[in-house]
Amino acid sequence: MTINGVLFDFSGTLFRLEPDLTGLTGLDGRPLDGERQAEIMRRMTAPTGLPEGLPEHLHEHWDTRDLDPPTHRELYLAVLHASGVGNPGLLYDRMLDTANWEPYPDTAAAVKTLAAAGVPVGVVSNIAWDIRPAFERIGIAGLVSEFVLSYQEGAIKPDPRLFTVACRRLGVPAEQVLMIGDSEEADGGAAKIGCAVAFVDPLPVEQRPHALLDVLAENGW
Repeated sequence: MTINGVLFDFSGTLFRLEPDLTGLTGLDGRPLDGERQAEIMRRMTAPTGLPEGLPEHLHEHWDTRDLDPPTHRELYLAVLHASGVGNPGLLYDRMLDTANWEPYPDTAAAVKTLAAAGVPVGVVSNIAWDIRPAFERIGIAGLVSEFVLSYQEGAIKPDPRLFTVACRRLGVPAEQVLMIGDSEEADGGAAKIGCAVAFVDPLPVEQRPHALLDVLAENGW
């Protein structure tokens, strides 16, 4: 397969949510310990599946949370409160602040490698807010040809429509596009329209120094 375009997922692939947890408290007003913080972050960043603690009456809305910002906020605040967070709005607001999203060590290098080779790049994300400032912060926003974001497009991965839109905007046939993501369930949807798909592990940033560049090298870059 000849690859003439590359799509990336955002969370867990190019960037990872690693917010400042200073001031986060439990329902009793006391600071949360490291183990509780880690569990809360796992619930915040899991790409698929219902999080523990989500009230039953909100279950039917979870899979479409990335289509509507107000619903997204309501659901995450409910999950955080049910997880024992006393000030859930603090963490939610930090999640929406792209300064709290750390790029993987090779994110910029991967995008620059493709740009230097003349390969158009798109970002396809299930997300309820604009992630472009994260790319602007590290100087690569101008190298991304298209941002295809669920809340703007009215579709969520693995819906093939989101990948179809991305390929069309890149101007590259799906069978010549590589999708790189961290979720077989969500990002694997690109295979339904003929894209090649590769996966990286959504590890903490410092534990995954060159996975993106490894995938590119495996595909000839």
